[in-house]
Amino acid sequence: MKPVPTAPVVRTVRLQQPLHWLALGWRDMGRCGWVSLAHGLVLTVFGQLLLLVAHQQFWLLAGAFSGMLVVGPVLATSLYALSQAAERGEPLSWRLVPQTWLSWRRHGSHTDGKDWRLVRFGLLLGMAGTGWVLTSAALITLLSPTPILQPLDFLRHVVLARENWLFEIWLALGGLLAAPIFASSAIAIPLLLDRRVSVLQAVVTSWETVLGNPAPMALWAALIMALTLLGLLTALLGLIVVMPLLGHASWHAYRALVNASAWPERTAPGTQGRA
Repeated sequence: MKPVPTAPVVRTVRLQQPLHWLALGWRDMGRCGWVSLAHGLVLTVFGQLLLLVAHQQFWLLAGAFSGMLVVGPVLATSLYALSQAAERGEPLSWRLVPQTWLSWRRHGSHTDGKDWRLVRFGLLLGMAGTGWVLTSAALITLLSPTPILQPLDFLRHVVLARENWLFEIWLALGGLLAAPIFASSAIAIPLLLDRRVSVLQAVVTSWETVLGNPAPMALWAALIMALTLLGLLTALLGLIVVMPLLGHASWHAYRALVNASAWPERTAPGTQGRA
């Protein structure tokens, strides 16, 4: 009897493949309509509330937005489920969104039937975001010539400052810390949604995918950063489209990069009632 592989097959893709993922994500947005756009609308409204409450408290605002962006792959879970349903030719309705989130309580491998993989991964990403904010605050506090208390202070004394390299150092440090977060989460959540694997297996597979496709994944990371920045610079209104676009495209990135058929399939959220 032929042994069953214990690891998925990581495919190699062409450099321009991330552009195709965006095209497929755009197609899925059209199929899902407001079910998809509502995800971006909720994120935009939440971001606007953060600006309203903490617009004069720079580090609170930075921490909130950093955490929101870092856990973005988790927040997009129901978008992956929508793309999965579209791929299978299943109905694309509002019901699939709560079904996706509630389904994590029914797929545990423990006796209580609870599945905490998504929660654990979200907590790990949240801790990573918190670590970045604390590191960033320490760097700016130590090297800035004046205290940074408000967003305008950061813009004036860090971004636009010409007498030091603080902004460049800050960007380099952010890139250094963001790289392992991206490598750990690039395809981990879609894999957790699709297959019965542990968080460690999903993270290791995500790293293998990034290391096996350095140029395409670097382009994918750059596209994510550019589109997210565009969404933020449009008073967050661009996130209404950017967030679902990236969510759907990330599902197609996973499907193109990984063949996880060696691992047992996780029942699709939309089939809970039929199961």
